[in-house]
Amino acid sequence: MNGGESPSFIILVEGTEMNRSIIYVHGMGGSHLEADSYMGSCNGLDVIGVDYGSYVPSEAARVIRSFYDDIHVRYDDVYVLANSIGAYFSMIALDDCDVAKAFFISPVLDMKRVISDMMKRSGVSEDELKEKSEIVTSSGEVLSWEYLSFVRSNPIKWRVPTEILYAGNDSITSRETVNEFVRTHDAGLTVMENGEHWFHTEEQLTFLNEWLKKVTAQPLPVDHRQP
Repeated sequence: MNGGESPSFIILVEGTEMNRSIIYVHGMGGSHLEADSYMGSCNGLDVIGVDYGSYVPSEAARVIRSFYDDIHVRYDDVYVLANSIGAYFSMIALDDCDVAKAFFISPVLDMKRVISDMMKRSGVSEDELKEKSEIVTSSGEVLSWEYLSFVRSNPIKWRVPTEILYAGNDSITSRETVNEFVRTHDAGLTVMENGEHWFHTEEQLTFLNEWLKKVTAQPLPVDHRQP
C-alpha cells in the first residue's frame, strides 16, 4: 500500500454485541487477516483488523488513527488488541483517542531501547548511523537514522488502561522494560514464563486465548469515556 492511500479493505468479523469493537493491530510480518483468529476469545466483541501497510512509524500511525476515526463513529466502545510492534504504533497513534482499553501481546514498549540493542549487537555507532542514514546489518536488520530520530522526537505518552501478555523468554522486550511500563502506567501484567515473543505453539496459543477471554470480559471503568 502506498503511503498516501487509505487501508485497502477492512476485515469485520461480526460478534453478538454490535456496540463494542476491537481494532486489531498486527505485528511485524503479520496481517490484519489475523483478526479472525481472535474472534472466539473476545466475548462477542467485533474484531476488526487494520491493514496499515507500512512499518515507517509516522505512516503506520497515520493509517491506524484514520482507521480508528472511522470505527469510533460506528461503535460506543472501541478497544485495541495489538501484537508486538503493533503496540508501539498504537501508542503513537491513539494516545489522545477515546480507547476503552488496550490488550497488548508481547508488546514493543521501548522502541529506543530496541534500536539501541540492535546497534550494539551490530557494532554500529550513532555517528556512523547518522552519517550513512541507513545500515543493513549482517543479520539483515535495517537500522535507520530517520527512524531513530522519529522515536526520540515522539516519546510514548500512553494513558489508556492496558492489559499486557508477556512471555518469559521474550527476546525483544526485557522483563525490566515491561515491569517499568506496568509501574508507570495504568497496566496489568500476565506472564507466561515458558512463552516466547511469538506465541505460536499449541500451549502458547491456548494460554493466549484464555488470557484474552479473561481480559475482554472485565468491566470498563464507569468514567472511561473522555468528555
